[in-house]
Amino acid sequence: MSENLPSVTVIIPARPDEAEVPAVTAARALDYPADKLEIILARGKQPSVQRNTALRAARGELIYFLDDDALPVTGNLRRAVEVFRDTKVQMLGGPNLCPKDAPFLEQVFALVLSSWIAFGPSRARYAKVGTVRETSEKELILCNMLGRRETLLAHGGFNEALYPNEENALMDNIQKAGGKLMYDPEFFVWRRPRRTLQQFMRMLMNYGRGRAEQFRTTPTIGSVPNFVPPLFCLYLAVLIPLTRLSPWALLPMAFYFVAILVQVLALIPQGGLIRSLCALPLLVETHVFYGIGFWRGLFTALKPPGVKSDVSVKLETLAK
Repeated sequence: MSENLPSVTVIIPARPDEAEVPAVTAARALDYPADKLEIILARGKQPSVQRNTALRAARGELIYFLDDDALPVTGNLRRAVEVFRDTKVQMLGGPNLCPKDAPFLEQVFALVLSSWIAFGPSRARYAKVGTVRETSEKELILCNMLGRRETLLAHGGFNEALYPNEENALMDNIQKAGGKLMYDPEFFVWRRPRRTLQQFMRMLMNYGRGRAEQFRTTPTIGSVPNFVPPLFCLYLAVLIPLTRLSPWALLPMAFYFVAILVQVLALIPQGGLIRSLCALPLLVETHVFYGIGFWRGLFTALKPPGVKSDVSVKLETLAK
């Protein structure tokens, strides 16, 4: 019965000129009572601002954040509300998976994103990993995330000075306050990775920059492993002069390439031989471009806390 279910608002940020928004169609197809479901399309040019504006206008007890190209499976909300019966649970997320009919290159990108050596525990954002469990911000991603409206508002919503990684900083704060973050591998959306190599590399640099900016605003022990790629870039930058001093300087590089080869072999059962071999250079590029982005993020100018972005947002409330 719908009266036993919490009300849900689906928030989808979109560009001002975006005519067709696939996530809207998918949200309307969710298996959830129409009288308990609200869909808000937030049009603008800064997703953090768009989400915050929609959050303040939302009426749902739970807020389901989707990206404009994220396609949730129909049973996501009914599955999620069972997890939220635990009053300590404040946020729930799951992976965004590459569609099986995606082009070859996008499937290679998805394989890289789901690999341990490239993304560590964050690979759970791109692959079904384990079972329903309490987790950290490392495994959750904003394109497929459900949270309690009152908790999100109590923490001030998303830090508009951060994009990406605005959700990670918010989840860190929620967890510090005693809230539980949950991961469910079956709470997933279909979402295509970047279309081109250039877009994929730009994404990696943005991820690195965002993580560095998050560390500057919300430093935690959990961000320490993210310093490995920038340190790897520093090692590459001084490798030639170090090698002239001692050939032993190449030893870490040898271990690194052995690790890359082991990872490629481990990917074969999942992605097949050809895709896994194509992933090999991208695994290295992931560390390099993420590291470059991280170094950049350590020195970018950030807005002072509490300063709101002057970006216009148009909200459209849609029927199921």
